[in-house]
Amino acid sequence: MLATPLCRQLGIAYPIFSVGMGALAGAELAAAVSNAGACGVLGLSRAPASFIHQEIKRTRTLTERPFGANIILARPSDEQVAACLEARVPLLVFFWGDPAPYVESAHRCGTKVFVQVGSVEEAQAAVHAGIDGVIAQGEEAGGHVRGTIALSTLLPAMVEAIQPVPVIASGGIATGRGVVAALSLGAQAVSLGTRFLCSAEASATPEYKARVVQSGAADTVKTSLFDVGWPGAPHRVLRNKIVAEWEEAGRPVTGQRPGEQSVIGTVPRFAGTVDVVKYSSGSYPSLGFTPDIEYAVLYAGVSCELVHDIPPAGQIVRALVREAEEVIAQLPRG
Repeated sequence: MLATPLCRQLGIAYPIFSVGMGALAGAELAAAVSNAGACGVLGLSRAPASFIHQEIKRTRTLTERPFGANIILARPSDEQVAACLEARVPLLVFFWGDPAPYVESAHRCGTKVFVQVGSVEEAQAAVHAGIDGVIAQGEEAGGHVRGTIALSTLLPAMVEAIQPVPVIASGGIATGRGVVAALSLGAQAVSLGTRFLCSAEASATPEYKARVVQSGAADTVKTSLFDVGWPGAPHRVLRNKIVAEWEEAGRPVTGQRPGEQSVIGTVPRFAGTVDVVKYSSGSYPSLGFTPDIEYAVLYAGVSCELVHDIPPAGQIVRALVREAEEVIAQLPRG
């Protein structure tokens, strides 16, 4: 009942994607989402080519279904994109940059290209570059936020502007009812981050997941505080001690913040272990994170208001589909 033209195009049963949340979205999560009939997405930005080949191979041992790989174009990306294409990943999902240099080579490899954008103008530029689909990101989203207006306004405007190119909705969606709302506004699928962050397979620490479950929309804040390694990119996070201390200090600018450039611990990332620097965009608590999470960046969207448990990812997909189909069945006919 939920299948859209995009589902048939990609060979998936349900119009649901998980977000490639950096090191939080590994093979286990992507495969579990895909095995449930949706489309899982690996987080591979900043990963070395050897790790990318290994992780895509590992994903293929866990699922025979389509999956994607997320690359952030604001960072050096040629090596990561090349590795994904060498491995013939079915779908590339780009964010925060121009996909044009990679579209032709991806299509030659049989890889489809989607890009997440925050405005109609950015979507139109992506379509001009030849991409296969656009992800419309509303400002409700967690993590780095390209969108500056609500998804409910952005989505129908983008659908109208770039049709017939398919649009996927992202930001503030965590329930089957939200899936139906997005589809009714013209989306052909939804992309969920915060909901899948709180899944058994996501590589976040138990403390991070529990904090998201305990939080509501009012506990999130859109800020540019965690800019080390990725300047000029606003992001939505949960308010914790590091955010509160910065606010109490008068919101000092970069270079004048308390504890600037200090190393507060370590975390395993991809094929090695790296230092965790205070105010770093990469200071999110993936498994093996040693600092106090009160001084980490806790990416989360306003949909944490709707997240109350940490089940397996496949169970999340099935619950979303079941609720969406129930809502559709209750809609007036004619």
